[in-house]
Amino acid sequence: MESHYQPAAWLEALGWVSLAAAGASALLIAADMTLRGYRQRMWIMHLVYPITALYWGPAALWFYVRHGRRTSRPAIEREGEVDPEKLPEWVTSAKAISHCGAGCVLGDIVGEWLVRSTGMTIAGKPLYADFLLDFTLAWLLGVGFQYFTIAPMRDIGPARGLWAAVKADTFSIVSFQIGLFAGMWFYQEVLFAPGLAKTTAAYWLLMQLAMIVGFFTAWPVNGWLVRAGWKERM
Repeated sequence: MESHYQPAAWLEALGWVSLAAAGASALLIAADMTLRGYRQRMWIMHLVYPITALYWGPAALWFYVRHGRRTSRPAIEREGEVDPEKLPEWVTSAKAISHCGAGCVLGDIVGEWLVRSTGMTIAGKPLYADFLLDFTLAWLLGVGFQYFTIAPMRDIGPARGLWAAVKADTFSIVSFQIGLFAGMWFYQEVLFAPGLAKTTAAYWLLMQLAMIVGFFTAWPVNGWLVRAGWKERM
């Protein structure tokens, strides 16, 4: 049986608090869009905003209330369309990253549990299997998320939309995963060697932090993608 590092009680408690805050933030965003009627013009954002809250927690809730709700149908009817060119650069970059980030989050959750349930390893290490599955699933899901953003905004067909999504999100996914995998390697191989069990809240707290690192390593790449026109300003 694989050995694991036993996290301190305070770290495990902090992990549960962080997961609860993230879950509550995601539910509040979803409820605001569905129950209160702040439905987004692009349906994919009904997934992106709550999923982003799974690792950013209350910070994602604040961003949604401040910037995401403004692009809902009721807000547009009251106040008119938002001009993306007038938005601060950090807002457009954060929105651009959130698409690939949402794909990464879902890919990581599914990939991590697949590795655990199957006992899959690469070179004798589950961590390397995590990297392979996480990246593959994140890329597939990230491209899908990007497709349902680009295709409607550009009014293009499936083939062109898919190619545009692949171009837009491949670099973004790679840059996000570089930060994420560096964080995962550090806390599994260095900080808490021989690694935390995936059944602990501490593991997922550290995963949240690694995802935030990935968010920032993807920042310069997404800024360039928006400026180059490969990603849409939102």
